[in-house]
Amino acid sequence: MEKISAEELERRFDEGEDMMPYVVPGSGRRINEVPQRVNIDFPRWVVNRLDREAQRLGISRQALVKVWIAERLEKV
Repeated sequence: MEKISAEELERRFDEGEDMMPYVVPGSGRRINEVPQRVNIDFPRWVVNRLDREAQRLGISRQALVKVWIAERLEKV
């Protein structure tokens, strides 16, 4: 991950640049929210596709699922 100053990050954000290269998915938390573990069973083909996409992005399966669910929830 490229290291940049806070000012440079802010400038890039203001210019509409994609911020995902500067974020560690799954590392952010809302203040005063305690994580709650949830178990979900997926068919094998879903897990395989999740793993391929996570590997392509260079993140864990768990991080990918968290990001995708959070993105979806923001839309509702």
